[in-house]
Formats: sequence, structure tokens, C-alpha cells
Amino acid sequence: MRVVKLNFTIPEDVVTMLKASVGERSRSRFVSEAIHEKLTRLEQEQLRHMLIEGYSARREEDAEVNKDWEGPSLREWGP
Repeated sequence: MRVVKLNFTIPEDVVTMLKASVGERSRSRFVSEAIHEKLTRLEQEQLRHMLIEGYSARREEDAEVNKDWEGPSLREWGP
């Protein structure tokens, strides 16, 4: 795996918490894992949102198809 050095700014209170909780030699790995976890959650939320939209659209389409077939189906089964 290729490693890339980045420079970015973080609020001071977050830096203080990071320094208090994570050893100096482990901070890059900690930040990398935290970013990865957050991006994975974001990706899952986006996928879930797309699935919900798809199911909602499909539900409306299915309801229309069911309406078209409701009459003929009931006539065949009824008296």
C-alpha cells in the first residue's frame, strides 16, 4: 500500500484530545482508520438512501401494475 503525506488543519480541541488519547507514534494510523471508518459509514448511508429511493419508486410502479391486473384477476376467481 502506498502512503501519502497530507497537510490539513484540525481544530485545536480535537488535536488536544488526539494527543491525550493516542500515542505520538500511533496518530497517523489512528487518523487514517478514523477517516476510513467515517467514509465507509458515509458510503453505506448513501447506498441505503439510493435503495430507499429505488424501492419507493418501484412500489409506486408496482401499485400501478397491480391496479391494471386487479380487475381481471378478481373476475376469474369470483362468482
